[in-house]
Amino acid sequence: MKRILFYIALIIGIATHSQDTNSDGVSGQVLNAATEQILENVHIVNLSQVIGTITDDSGNFNIPAKVNDTLYFSYIGYKPLRVRVTNDWVKFGDVKIKMTELGIALEQVVVADVQLTGYLEIDAKRIPIYNNYRYSISGLNSGYEGGSKQPGAVNKVLGAIFNPADFLYNIFSKRSKELRKLRKMKKDDKIRNLLETKFDRETLTALLQVERLDIDEILRNCNYSIDFIKFANDLQILDAISECYEEYKILDRK
Repeated sequence: MKRILFYIALIIGIATHSQDTNSDGVSGQVLNAATEQILENVHIVNLSQVIGTITDDSGNFNIPAKVNDTLYFSYIGYKPLRVRVTNDWVKFGDVKIKMTELGIALEQVVVADVQLTGYLEIDAKRIPIYNNYRYSISGLNSGYEGGSKQPGAVNKVLGAIFNPADFLYNIFSKRSKELRKLRKMKKDDKIRNLLETKFDRETLTALLQVERLDIDEILRNCNYSIDFIKFANDLQILDAISECYEEYKILDRK
């Protein structure tokens, strides 16, 4: 009788351990919703834990997650998708995630502003260069971007530095919960690699729970130039917001 009870306890223990293991993460496969085609290298970000991964050559993925976490799927040419982790997913394992392909109509592209001749020395001089200068003051964590080099740029920067509390407090105080994720994002290589290739701000808005216009407003109030806001990739934007937020926290404590 004791031996039977021992085996029952052992089986229950193994089952419990298996459930605990499943709760540490979820897995699945990503497919094209219309054709069932396997989608390779789809980026998946756990927005709740700020952890990233990608699908393998069979469309499969595994990512740390728990019940009620939100996973964000993004892939070039497909509509981004948010999926909440449910009890059934954690309990029963693999699911199929189907992404919808976007129909993109390409508009006519005009490149008349830069006429290339094929000669490197000549063409290099014709390509526009955006000169934006960063000014730093000893004692502060980072610099301020004053735009193109001109006498008024320094005055603009000094005006922002000597009245930093007002604009930083208005921007960051209402979003402190979301912006605490910045440090985690910067440490995750999968997320950094994803953001380095993107310029649409979609993943950033999902991670930070802010609108695209809010991101532009944060950068403007942190004295980044219009050129930087328009042309920087999402990783550069992440680093810029993180830098400004870290400075805000120091100023706010003082």
